[in-house]
Amino acid sequence: MCIEGSRQTRRRRAAERRRAIRTRRLGALGVAAALAFLVGIAIGGGRDESERSAARSAPPPAPEEVARKEIEGPPGLPLSEQVGKLVVLRFAGTSAPGYVRRVLSQGRAAGAILFRDNLTDPEQAKRLATGLQDTDDRRPLVMIDQEGGDIRIFPWAPPAASQARQFAAGTVGTDAEAAAKALRASGVDVTLAPVGDVASVPGAAMAGRAFSTDFSDAAEATAESVKGWRAGRVAPTVKHFPGLGGATTNTDFGSATIERSAQQIRDEDLVPFKAAIAAGVPLVMAGHALYPALDSERIASQSQPIIDGLLRDELGFEGVVITDSTEAKAVQEITPGVQEAALRNIRAGVDIVLTTGRGSYIQVYRALLAEAKRDPEFRARVRQSAQRVVALQQSLR
Repeated sequence: MCIEGSRQTRRRRAAERRRAIRTRRLGALGVAAALAFLVGIAIGGGRDESERSAARSAPPPAPEEVARKEIEGPPGLPLSEQVGKLVVLRFAGTSAPGYVRRVLSQGRAAGAILFRDNLTDPEQAKRLATGLQDTDDRRPLVMIDQEGGDIRIFPWAPPAASQARQFAAGTVGTDAEAAAKALRASGVDVTLAPVGDVASVPGAAMAGRAFSTDFSDAAEATAESVKGWRAGRVAPTVKHFPGLGGATTNTDFGSATIERSAQQIRDEDLVPFKAAIAAGVPLVMAGHALYPALDSERIASQSQPIIDGLLRDELGFEGVVITDSTEAKAVQEITPGVQEAALRNIRAGVDIVLTTGRGSYIQVYRALLAEAKRDPEFRARVRQSAQRVVALQQSLR
């Protein structure tokens, strides 16, 4: 009985030892598994965090690349919307008509230009401008003339001084930046300023709107203005290419021929435009004057030698070219209708046709669309211009 009891005791103790060993092994395995799990989480989490950090630190795609993908696709921007990128419209009244909202929401216009008769006060102007941009992801441009002094569509916003007074006071850059911030806060993202023209004849039509009568001073001021507008996140537009300082008639009111030699134009008139391009100006406005030394047959806005040749090829400008108002007298006197003017503009290398008259937008849009459907070469022009305009819209988001 004692012997048997001692055997049972030994067996019981041995079993207890085996259970204890198994328990310790299982515990060790559990700890190892837990450690492995935690290490895996740490490694995986670190990898995920690293990837997230890399994604956060990666620069956003350039506006030009986004534009290329949007135009070319897949699926690609429909031709009807590509053509829409080539027209800016105007409307009457202090609220946007239904057709304007439809056109912008459907992408059949690049944006709208506002004038004094569209506005009553700062709050109404802000509601109107921001409302025009409330079109999902279409990003329509809202533009105004805001040079300074009397040429201010928003009379309550800077610059209060004319361009000449800004230059004399040494406030060109700060005035432009202050104006840009005020406009941007009100929903405007493009200003049709600064004036790069320099008076070169007595009684020059642009004399009262220019920075200076000295080409070098005007170039310096133009560059400062461009930088100021850009710092405030509003796209400036240097005008009126290739320089309207030799005209005694404002092309809004009549034809103008500038009898400057090609050498004078390149050595003097173009100096402020070169400075603007070097400063990164995103838009250039093509004027409506005739420059016989550059093109004896066509006004600047309809001249391929001036737009494609001089501005694009010689000066290297890659941004958006917009016309002055296509209803200007200088255009009407030589062109049979806004439709034909617009076709000539796009063939010359212009990207946006600025329409400011009643009923002009739809006439221009239909003419451009019909020609793009008919002519593959014109369609390629449309695609190229639409891509530039989309890139501009992307840069202003």
